Amino acid sequence: MKDKPYVIGLDLGGTNSVFGIVDKEAKIVSTVSVPTAGHGTADNYVKNCTAALMPLIEEVGGITKIKAMGIGAPNANYYSGCIEDAPNLEWRGNIPLVKMFQESLGIPVVMTNDANAAAIGEMTYGAARGMKNFIEITLGTGVGSGIVVNGQLIYGSDGFAGELGHVIVEKNGRDCGCGRKGCLECYCSGTGIARSALEKLANSRKPSVLREKLNSKLEAKDVHLSAQDGDELALEILADTGRRLGEACANFAAFCSPEAFIFFGGPTRAGELLMSHIRNAYDENVLFVYKGKAKILLSELDGASAAVLGASALGWEI
Repeated sequence: MKDKPYVIGLDLGGTNSVFGIVDKEAKIVSTVSVPTAGHGTADNYVKNCTAALMPLIEEVGGITKIKAMGIGAPNANYYSGCIEDAPNLEWRGNIPLVKMFQESLGIPVVMTNDANAAAIGEMTYGAARGMKNFIEITLGTGVGSGIVVNGQLIYGSDGFAGELGHVIVEKNGRDCGCGRKGCLECYCSGTGIARSALEKLANSRKPSVLREKLNSKLEAKDVHLSAQDGDELALEILADTGRRLGEACANFAAFCSPEAFIFFGGPTRAGELLMSHIRNAYDENVLFVYKGKAKILLSELDGASAAVLGASALGWEI
């Protein structure tokens, strides 16, 4: 440990890949962000990420000071080290990302689902400290989840347990990147919230500042910022989003009876304008034996730090 005092954590999201060099006190000593898309191939992605990382690695004394690298990524298989047909990434098929980074950097690498990495970070440093049973729900380009039972992440038989963003909440609903229709992700991810806004604007004549965004790219953050200013249409969108999330959590409680549901990601910046609707819908729909037990919480870790720290924690275990 003295000779290798750092690990690298990678939060690989649909939009950006955030790298952090982390010391054994869980301090992120330096970071760099690389766009996830636009590299053409996974080989080019790894090559460009390595180039961006090298100045940070040199700052801490070179690659000999790095013990390992941990990755949190969508559709990551902990067992195989591959990203397998991730719907929100530009690569298709099985991408052996662990092997690719190992060969590029020359250090051990381990990978898990991005939401699992966030759950590890939350359990170690955030709102889930001291908890052994909770579900981390990440709201970003997609909807992810990390399920912790008896203090352990649930991977299932094939490494893909816990894809709660792909439970169907609307029969014959919106097309999802996974190939099905009506998944929770289609409505409650950042992109799903933007889709809801566009639909409401098309089907309503209510005045809304969101209409000013129609000629540009309307995003989820536009919705929560407008809602904070009292925009009625934006408030309705957050209410619908919160209702769907709360109903989904009420169903999730039935199979693992968690102590808490912890929400992480950009859309949670709406705060109580979203969370109050999640709690209300959960309370209205949860089975009576679970009423009043699970907490509905916001992550205590800012920005990408939960996933970066969670990914880095994997590196210390190698």
